[in-house]
Amino acid sequence: MTEYGRGPGSEPWHPEDPLYGDQGWEGQQAAAGQSPYGGQPQQQYPQQPQQYGTQDPYQQQYNDQQQYAQQPQQYPQQPQQYPQQQYPQQQYNGGWDTGQHAAMPYGANPADPYGGQQPGYGSRREADYYATPEAYPPPQPPGRRAPEPESDWEAEAQQEETHPFFTGDDGRDDDSEYDDDPQESRRGGGRERRGKTKKKSRNGCACLVVALVLTGGLGGAGYFGYQFWQGQFGAPEDYTGKGSGSAQVEIPKGAGLSEIGAILKEAGVVKSAGAFVAAANNDPKGKSVQAGVYLLKKQMSGASAFALMLDPVSRNNLIIPEGKRNLWVYEQIDKRLEVKAGTTKAAAEANAKKLGLPSWADDNPDIKDPLEGFLFPASYPVAKGMKPEAVLAKMVARANEEFGKTDLKAEAARLGLKSPLQVLTVASLVQAEGKYKHDFEKVSRVVYNRLKPNNAETVGRLEFDSTINYIKSDSKLDLGAVDNLRKIKDPYNTYAIKGLPPGPIGNPGQVAFNSALKPTPGPWYYFVSVTEDKTVFAVTNEEHELNRKKYEAQQEKNGQ
Repeated sequence: MTEYGRGPGSEPWHPEDPLYGDQGWEGQQAAAGQSPYGGQPQQQYPQQPQQYGTQDPYQQQYNDQQQYAQQPQQYPQQPQQYPQQQYPQQQYNGGWDTGQHAAMPYGANPADPYGGQQPGYGSRREADYYATPEAYPPPQPPGRRAPEPESDWEAEAQQEETHPFFTGDDGRDDDSEYDDDPQESRRGGGRERRGKTKKKSRNGCACLVVALVLTGGLGGAGYFGYQFWQGQFGAPEDYTGKGSGSAQVEIPKGAGLSEIGAILKEAGVVKSAGAFVAAANNDPKGKSVQAGVYLLKKQMSGASAFALMLDPVSRNNLIIPEGKRNLWVYEQIDKRLEVKAGTTKAAAEANAKKLGLPSWADDNPDIKDPLEGFLFPASYPVAKGMKPEAVLAKMVARANEEFGKTDLKAEAARLGLKSPLQVLTVASLVQAEGKYKHDFEKVSRVVYNRLKPNNAETVGRLEFDSTINYIKSDSKLDLGAVDNLRKIKDPYNTYAIKGLPPGPIGNPGQVAFNSALKPTPGPWYYFVSVTEDKTVFAVTNEEHELNRKKYEAQQEKNGQ
């Protein structure tokens, strides 16, 4: 059998063959001088299968075989043997009869020996059903057919794993492993596999890699599973004891227990944030930890760290009392930062406009210190290594936060004041003159009454000793005769000037600030504290003198 299912004979195709005279894939013309019809030119039709040819049948057979032998192999060719089928011979009038015919193609209809047209002939091509990857392989000759397995398990046993991962076949051409055999290639056998020992070695390496990957994956999953279980249900990691050494930490305002625990862990105070959180949650005072700077120890247990943070000794904060002047604040910052005296004051003067003051601050050229009144009384973290201007900026920011809750421009207009700074100045006077917070609103009313230019008692002057003390940086209560005080030439001297001083004379607290906004209605122009918890107010100077005498008598009684 040849590659195209024909017999080995050399007879030409029968003239009645529908493809008789076909010139091959491209419809080539017959060679010149080979027309069996007396040299008549052969009629050609473009791209139409020719029904009758004029070429010599022996030459046609030779050309066909030569043409198809040059075509690239589309799929491995297997030698096919099919039984010869005999059909009645048909006589061709005027032709020839050799008594031999080409064997029928496999599965063809006897009535149609060529099944319409052979695949690949002319322009009407049909697909070869054995050439697609999904097709079943062509039938094998009986001598090469494998015996059918007797059972399913034998069939499974006979199957050989062909995946490249297990066979070690990576698809590369290797002359040391393959031997090209054209004859074997034509039979569909491909290249012969050699090097069996190397193949088995690759299989072993592949299995080893798989085992290592699986082992590593299981180990990693187990580790992360343990960590998850430990984090969800296990006790947090913790040190034991009260620790050693020292560690300074700063807790910001509004920090929760988890954030505090994270800060302590980063500073090396506790082993885990969870240890601190667990200790705080087990204590009724767990949420009483305040913002500030704490001096703690290294490697403390969570319970020890929490207990020490509740102890005021550990706090390294600077607490500014209400009413303190800026000079006192500067001195305290210098001490906490362990810097030369006067360092913070110099930083305040040099950076006053860079510390975040509101736009309405420092609106008078006679102001002694633009930051006066803006270092809000509170607790601030101040520790060695910090810059003075950074500490001052935090205080100014806190003042802006508290004062910014009120529309000071609108409040100033309502109270008959010229600017928001004057509201803050009134609050500083209330803070300095008032002795008890429950009297602050009455003291505020006295300030506003004295500021009236038509009052007959002080004629628009405040006459507060606190302003003289601010000028002198002193805190004396008895300053001497009024006539002597009026001789002091200073814009802050309320005995000499009318109205408010250029700016605040201290740092008022929240109560004094609110009292400046809401003074108690009343006709008072005078007040004096006669006892430790009692302040009396008067409308006239005569009434005020009687109250003052009672105060002096009380002082003598107490031996002061």
